[in-house]
Amino acid sequence: MVFSSTIFLFAFLPVVLLGYYLLDRRFKNIFLLLASLFFYAWGEPRFVFVMMGSILVNHLFALLIDRTRTQEEELGQHSTAAWYRGRARFYLTLTVIFNLALFFVYKYLDFAITNLNAVGSVFKMPELPLQGIALPIGISFFTFQAMSYVFDVYSRRGKVQKNPLNTALYVALFPQLIAGPIVRYEMVANEINTRQETLSDFAEGIRRFILGLAKKVILSNSVAIIADQAFGITDFSELSVAFAWLGAVSYTLQIYFDFSGYSDMAIGLGLMFGFHFNENFDYPYCSKSISEFWRRWHISLGSWFRDYVYIPLGGSRVESKSRHIFNLFVVWLLTGLWHGAAWHYVAWGLFYFVLLVIEKVCHLPERFNGKVALYSYQAFTLLAVVIGWVLFRANGLKAAFGYLCSMLGLAGNTFSDAAAVFLIKQSAVLFGIAILFCTPVVPKFRKAATGVFGMAFRMAGIVLYLLLFLVAVSFTVTSTYNPFIYFNF
Repeated sequence: MVFSSTIFLFAFLPVVLLGYYLLDRRFKNIFLLLASLFFYAWGEPRFVFVMMGSILVNHLFALLIDRTRTQEEELGQHSTAAWYRGRARFYLTLTVIFNLALFFVYKYLDFAITNLNAVGSVFKMPELPLQGIALPIGISFFTFQAMSYVFDVYSRRGKVQKNPLNTALYVALFPQLIAGPIVRYEMVANEINTRQETLSDFAEGIRRFILGLAKKVILSNSVAIIADQAFGITDFSELSVAFAWLGAVSYTLQIYFDFSGYSDMAIGLGLMFGFHFNENFDYPYCSKSISEFWRRWHISLGSWFRDYVYIPLGGSRVESKSRHIFNLFVVWLLTGLWHGAAWHYVAWGLFYFVLLVIEKVCHLPERFNGKVALYSYQAFTLLAVVIGWVLFRANGLKAAFGYLCSMLGLAGNTFSDAAAVFLIKQSAVLFGIAILFCTPVVPKFRKAATGVFGMAFRMAGIVLYLLLFLVAVSFTVTSTYNPFIYFNF
């Protein structure tokens, strides 16, 4: 079930909201958990057991770690405390091994077998059979959330949940279950039992949900059609330079409005039920550097790797530059692999690793003086992001290389063709609106509006959001094309 489907908008969500607010507070969490399990089971009934098994194991390990850490703290400076500290680390290590093993079997096993067979064929070794294990939707998100729970209990950033149903609610809560944002346990630990729903939060939740829905079904789905046409051409000599760039820019817009739209809807839904999730996007295409881009894009994933991988490895506070570079390499290798079991995802992650190392070693863009140099580097950043999305979107490394050659006119292709000209003319307004909403112009204008003008602006905003919802619903009802990119991860 997806947020932009009619079954969700007009059946699931109204029923869940009605049931939630009619129930006594003692039963709200249980009701939300059951609704979340139904939501997940709608498309993946058998994988509910995989998710619940993961939750149960992580819950038990968290209890063991909490008990061991409590015993350690009670002993203080006593020599026995070190034994309990080591035991807690042992349980934490087992937790990581379990989660990574689950992750590997469902997401990377066939990828590993394929590559082992490729190496084995050189040495005439027998071929290993592929297992054909289906990928549970959202496994990357719910696995990282479960690990966040155990990590935060270990580091005392969140109080352990004695009730396994509360742990299950944190991991399986339907607004963020399928495609994030990755909600860190420390951020919502208190809200699981003590949250307070307010009318202002509910109203803001509706606004954010409508905004996200419009981003997804109006903007993302519209530009996705162009992107699919361009990336669907496999003979790169037939893909004109103009069409190749049009497709790359279209996908750049599609993935932003797809994922940020979903995040907006998730944040809005969370507010409706009293949960406050952190922002996941902050106008990343306005970034002035690659480093800034990754502080603004998929913020929840970046902060997860920063706090649970990069900093434990030593981060930038290490004795040598080589160790710092190694830490960055590990993070970006894992970032690429997190997105998918394919070499082009690895290449995409390492592409950003190289760019970030260059920025840090050369102190860019801090060393630039003057607006021309800074604006030029900002343009380079956006260009690098577009190239990165080609690596991300293409069907493999070979296809990515061929597509990039087409963008440069190196595939024996023409500069332009009738299809590209037609699509550019037909979609000029769409691209103009999409590019505008990649910038914070509208929020800044909304914030600056004060007094009588501000009141009139807010009243007009209510009407506008209502119209936006009606238009988004009409797109949802009439369109059969409604993919979510990050459902694959």
